[in-house]
Amino acid sequence: MANNKIKVAELFAGVGGFRLGLEKHNNYDIVWSNQWEPSTKVQHASMVYENQFGSQNHSNEDLNEVVTRNIEEIPDHDLLVGGFPCQDYSVATTLHNSKGLKGKKGVLWWSIHKILEDKKNKPKYLFLENVDRLLKSPASQRGRDFAVMLKSLNDLGYAIEWRVINAGEYGMPQRRRRTFIVGYHKSTEVYKRISKSKKTDWIQEKGTIANAFPLEKINKLEEFEIKGSLEEITTEFNKKGKLSPFQNTGLLFKGKVYTTKTSPNYNGKRTVLGDLLQNGEVTDDFFIKDNKLKTPKSILEKDGSEKIIATEKEMWEYLKGSKSILRISKDGFKYSYSEGGMIYPDALDNASRTIITGEGGKSPSRFKHVIVSDRGLRRLTPIELERLNMFPDDHTKLDGVTDTKRAFFMGNALVVGVIEKIGEALYNQING
Repeated sequence: MANNKIKVAELFAGVGGFRLGLEKHNNYDIVWSNQWEPSTKVQHASMVYENQFGSQNHSNEDLNEVVTRNIEEIPDHDLLVGGFPCQDYSVATTLHNSKGLKGKKGVLWWSIHKILEDKKNKPKYLFLENVDRLLKSPASQRGRDFAVMLKSLNDLGYAIEWRVINAGEYGMPQRRRRTFIVGYHKSTEVYKRISKSKKTDWIQEKGTIANAFPLEKINKLEEFEIKGSLEEITTEFNKKGKLSPFQNTGLLFKGKVYTTKTSPNYNGKRTVLGDLLQNGEVTDDFFIKDNKLKTPKSILEKDGSEKIIATEKEMWEYLKGSKSILRISKDGFKYSYSEGGMIYPDALDNASRTIITGEGGKSPSRFKHVIVSDRGLRRLTPIELERLNMFPDDHTKLDGVTDTKRAFFMGNALVVGVIEKIGEALYNQING
């Protein structure tokens, strides 16, 4: 594949974070993309995607329906990428046309699986993203979901490396932890290199993720096999274990897992929240005012006395602060609810906290960012949220897309710089 662009299919594309990161290098060509939001009538994310990248080869249809109808509608590609939804990956049925196992209907992991299993020309490489709790879900069988994923990919002939990366620990402007997964089919040269490598060396320095994001020295790897069928893993995996066997870093090769807890090794430049603020261009509706609340809120203090919150500013302070509140259940039982304080306002000399989907809108909230500016306390603007994910300014700006929706997109998005660095390392690995 030397000197040729790597052909990419982008699933669960959102507003195009994967594409932005990969296209920075000019070594990747997105030949097909898919974005479908099942819970909304108007497909705003897909509209933003098309506005930025055009509608050619873009699908705004439920991926389950595409893969069920005709898998070859998805063009041949070398690399399959996507931030797939975090769901329950357990197996529900046994035999599927004697081809092996099929998972629960509607669970989009099994749509990825179907592409890898059924396409005549299978993707040689995978680059996937998910929340960090993927490695330890569900609570009743810690690590089972990831074990099902790894076992199913192993059965399809892939070696897999993974790492939980906090973008802020590598100088990026947001402390956002996500699991990144890179896979190589057994037909590739990379797979053969893994076979010949000492597994500690691969995880420490030779692997794609290690090249993109250097680590402190690794001491010892935990090793275990993922045994049994997918149904057996679904029902039995780690039933009695309190902790997941999967650490934040690891490798799966020929059914065997090599995993360890790692720490980042980074001494470069750091971008902080204060570096990314819009100065003097922010409209009044982002500022926190001392207006009276339409309906004052009554709070029962721990000692049973009543406290009245009357203004918007007081409400922000209350939600952000530490508290111990007396609550009474439906059957009259009294109990105390406590929570610690948030840093308020948010520090400007550090990478920001993780952006959440509810970041937009004027209503006071415990989790929205609030900063001090020269005109007082205010929320973050859509452009500032885009910058925290390393998107271009106004990437999500489009007629009919509200500021609240733009904030929602950034709460769902990934930090583009992480994709850019892994994309560069993967290209070098493939052409190594």
